Amino acid sequence: MPQVYGIIIIGTGNAALSSALSAHQTSPSSRILILEKSPPSWSGGNTTFTAGAYRTCFPSLPSLLPLLTNCPPDLASRIDMSPYTESDFHSDLKRVTDGRCDPELARVVVGRSEETTHWLGSAAVGVKFRLSFNRQAYEIDGRWKFWGGMVLAVEGGGKGLRDALMESVRRAGVEVRFWSGVVGLVLDEEGGVRGVKVRPGGGAEEAGEGEGEGQAGREGGEYEVYATGGVVMAAGGFEASREMRAEYLGEQWRNAYVRGTPYNTGDLLTAALGIGAKRKGHWGGCHSTCWDANAPRDAGSQELTNQYTKSGYPLGIMVNVEGKRFVDEGVDMRNYTYAKFGREILHQKGGVVFQVWDNDGASWLRGEEYAEGVVERVSAGSIEELAGKLAEKGLEGKEQFVRTVGEYNEAVAAFKKENPELGFDPSRKDGLSTRSQKGPRLELDKTNWALPLTESPFLAVKVTCGITFTFGGLEIEPETARVVAEKDGKAIPGLYCAGEMVGGLFYGNYPGGSGLTAGAVWGRIAGREAAARALAQGRENGEV
Repeated sequence: MPQVYGIIIIGTGNAALSSALSAHQTSPSSRILILEKSPPSWSGGNTTFTAGAYRTCFPSLPSLLPLLTNCPPDLASRIDMSPYTESDFHSDLKRVTDGRCDPELARVVVGRSEETTHWLGSAAVGVKFRLSFNRQAYEIDGRWKFWGGMVLAVEGGGKGLRDALMESVRRAGVEVRFWSGVVGLVLDEEGGVRGVKVRPGGGAEEAGEGEGEGQAGREGGEYEVYATGGVVMAAGGFEASREMRAEYLGEQWRNAYVRGTPYNTGDLLTAALGIGAKRKGHWGGCHSTCWDANAPRDAGSQELTNQYTKSGYPLGIMVNVEGKRFVDEGVDMRNYTYAKFGREILHQKGGVVFQVWDNDGASWLRGEEYAEGVVERVSAGSIEELAGKLAEKGLEGKEQFVRTVGEYNEAVAAFKKENPELGFDPSRKDGLSTRSQKGPRLELDKTNWALPLTESPFLAVKVTCGITFTFGGLEIEPETARVVAEKDGKAIPGLYCAGEMVGGLFYGNYPGGSGLTAGAVWGRIAGREAAARALAQGRENGEV
C-alpha cells in the first residue's frame, strides 16, 4: 500500500524543523514525515555545529527582553546596545556580498527576521534565547558593549537549538525517519513533485557509523513516499563532498576541513537539478572559517562543535608558514570577516597559518575557543623563541616571522605616536592602525585593533580552513519558497526549498548569524505553504 503523507520534509536542521512546526501549526491534522539521511546520533545537520546565533532586526534592548533568559534588570542597566534596523541588515548584506545578494531574497529575510525569532521563542516552538555576552560583547569600564549587530543566541548553542526544535517536533506528533536518504524526486504527469524515492541506510557507512543505534528502517531496497501538499527540501549544501567541492569551488577545496555534518553531500541539489530546477547563487563560493588545524578533517566534533572555530585574529596577527601576514586582520568586525578568511587560509602554502598574540591581546580571547584543553597553545617568552617552537609545527620562515613581527610593531608604535588620543576598543572599529604619516609602511596594513606584540608571554595557535556550507543553491520564489524551474521560470508544483539549499542570498562572504535566520524564515514559509496546499488538495478530494 502506498505511503502517503500531507507534507514530506527532508533534513533535521533548523530550516527543516522550523518547516515541520510551521506545517503543523497551519494544518494540525496533516500527517508530516521528516526524512533524514543520517542516524539519530547525527541529527540536526549543520545546526548542531553552530553557535546558535541569529541575526535579527530589533528596535531596542527592551524589545528583546521577553525572549531572554539571561538579562535581569540590574544587568540590563549596564548594557550598551544599538538598535539593529532593517536598513542596517540590508546594508550589511549588500556590503559583505559586494552588492550581489538578490534584493528580493534580502527583503524577505530582513523583513521577517524579527517576527521569526519571536516565533521561535514562542511557547509553541520553545527555543530559549539569551544575549550573546561571550561572543558579541566586551565588558569595558563596567559596561557590556555589544557590537556587530548580532546579539541573540540560543541556550546551549547549536545543540540546544537542535534539541529544542526536535522536542517540539516530537510533541507535535511529527514522524521522523532516520537512516533514510532521499535519492530522487517523484513527478506526476504534469511535472509537479508528488513524492520522493528513499534509500534506506542513507550513506551512513561512508561516515563511519557502525551497527547499533537507529538501525530501524535500514533494511530493504529503495521505496517511494508520496505527499499531497508537497516536499520541502532542507538538506544542506555539498560541503561534505570532496568531489563536488573540487568541481564547483576548485581542486584546492578537496583539502578543506568539514566543520559540520558529514552527510551534506549535495544529494538533493543534484536530484532537484535533475528534474529541471533552476540553479542560483554563488556556486563557486562558500562559508569558511579559521579552524583548528588539529580538528578532524571530514566531519565536525559533536563534543566541541563550534569550539574549533578560531575567531580571535582581530586581536593579533595571522602569518603563513613563510612568516608573512596575508590579510588585514582588522578590516572589519569579526562577524563580517570570519566567513571569508578561511578561503584566504586555504590559498596559503600548505593551507595552514598561525594566529599570534602577545599577553595583552591574548587576555581578550574567548576561553571556549582558546583555553587549555580546547586548542594546542604554543607559548614563548620572546618572539624568537616562539619562532623556534612554531618551526616544529610547520613554520618555514623563522627569520621572516621575526621580521614580520618587528616591522608590524614599528608601524603600530609610529601610528600611536601620531595618534595618542586613540585607544583600543574591541567593541567597535577603533581606528588603531599601522598606517601613519611618517612611520614605516607595511605591504599590508592592519586598519583596526592594531595592538603591539610586545608583552610576553607570546601565544600562537595553528589554524586551517574549515568549510561550513556552500553558497550555491536553487532559485525560489521569495514569498513562497517554491522552487523555480529552469525551463520556464515558473514554480515547480509541490517542491519547496529552505536553508542552505537556497541560492542567491550570499556571495563571497556572509554576515554572521544570517544563515540560521534565513533558514528559519524560509523553513517557516515552506512549511506553511506546503501545509496549505495539502489542505487545498484535501478539500478537492472531499477529505476536509
